[in-house]
Amino acid sequence: MGVVRRVVRIVGWTSIVAGLLILGFVAQQLFVTTWFAQQNQEALVQEAETRFQEAEITEVEYTPPAPSSTTTPGVGTTLPPGEVVPGAGGSGNDPGAPLVPKKRTILVESTPEKGTAFAIIRIPTIDRLKDGWTVVEGVSIRDLKNGAGHMPRTPLPGQPGNAVISGHRTTYGAPFHELDTLNPGDIIEVETALGTHTYAVRETIIVRPTELWVTEPRDGAWLTLTTCHPKYSARQRLIVFAELIDGPNWEAIYA
Repeated sequence: MGVVRRVVRIVGWTSIVAGLLILGFVAQQLFVTTWFAQQNQEALVQEAETRFQEAEITEVEYTPPAPSSTTTPGVGTTLPPGEVVPGAGGSGNDPGAPLVPKKRTILVESTPEKGTAFAIIRIPTIDRLKDGWTVVEGVSIRDLKNGAGHMPRTPLPGQPGNAVISGHRTTYGAPFHELDTLNPGDIIEVETALGTHTYAVRETIIVRPTELWVTEPRDGAWLTLTTCHPKYSARQRLIVFAELIDGPNWEAIYA
């Protein structure tokens, strides 16, 4: 019986120690990492604001994607010069010709260095984001410890295409903790060296981690936010699609 008691005692103490270690790890992940991330935000905000002043901004020619359908202007229809290729019909029976989009000019900022803060994201309907959270270039584990991360192969916010930003939901400040509370029409603002780009939420979906199509290019100008789902799990991904509705390049992209 003495041997049995010793074995039970050893097993019991081992379980207690293991439990304490697990609790300590959880506390470290949920609270300690968040504390450090919050302390780091002040320095990152200063880094982003410095970039706002120093980033190189240029004007580049931009041609919107041609519409997939054809135009058939009716009798008396007047379109702006250059909108229709020669040969477009003037009657309702003529199938018309594809529109030739006008070339426009958009503002482009220099690409930020990996790991550096270059933007601030604000979401007025989410308390922890209404005053802003920094966005760094890159989505590696190290990058996301500092702020939300911009996927490098996607356009910067405010540019044509699909800008993708990822963020933690439960650790390292958990900037995207309440991302699931967003509704269509809610506003997302991203400030960069060009100014403030305003997006409106269009759709929220849940996908598998392997569904990389959510990061693919899109016509117009879009912002895609990604984070883990459900909370405290990486089993799925929560995706928020938002479309540009205002900002330095909005008129050139959509007008």
